Amino acid sequence: MKIICVGRNYRAHAEELGNAVPEEPVIFCKPDSALLPPRNPFIIPPWTGDVHHEIEWVVRISKVGKYIEPRFAYSYLDAMTVGLDFTARDLQSKLKSQGLPWERAKGFDGSAVLGSWVELPAKPMAHEIRLEKNGTEVQRGTTADFLHSVEDLIAFVSQYFTLKKGDLLFTGTPAGVGPIHPGDCLEGFLNGESRFRVNVR
Repeated sequence: MKIICVGRNYRAHAEELGNAVPEEPVIFCKPDSALLPPRNPFIIPPWTGDVHHEIEWVVRISKVGKYIEPRFAYSYLDAMTVGLDFTARDLQSKLKSQGLPWERAKGFDGSAVLGSWVELPAKPMAHEIRLEKNGTEVQRGTTADFLHSVEDLIAFVSQYFTLKKGDLLFTGTPAGVGPIHPGDCLEGFLNGESRFRVNVR
């Protein structure tokens, strides 16, 4: 099972971090060991002092595909949820400044949170995602604001990686990312329904 992630898929998020708005999708991967087991707290690693929350719409691949055309891409999905792409921002910034890969800042143990799954609608539509921290909304976005649609993302990714049943696609985060601290409680919503709650230690 692969965890494929998309960076800078919302214009406002790219701009809030001072990044250029990409012409093509920015892709990186997390290992399956990055998945936080259900109901487990997220423990901030000792080697970072600046972990940020990033709420994302997550979809699940339902069958094997390679060189998928955008018009067929939606049929390769069977479920959706919201998730968190935890990012060690201090380490990421250090690695980027040195021109080095930054997977360590994105793919560490527990850095991928998944909510409960729901069946994907029969036809593509916009979905709202939202994150609350300690009961206060900190991120909200809609898939209608994607720079690259989920169909285009699947078509793009499948040029490089064969997609297999059970693979996950994190589709990018809206603006509002920020630091977390021990004692925080993070709750993610998809179309107004709570899909996960994670305590930070």
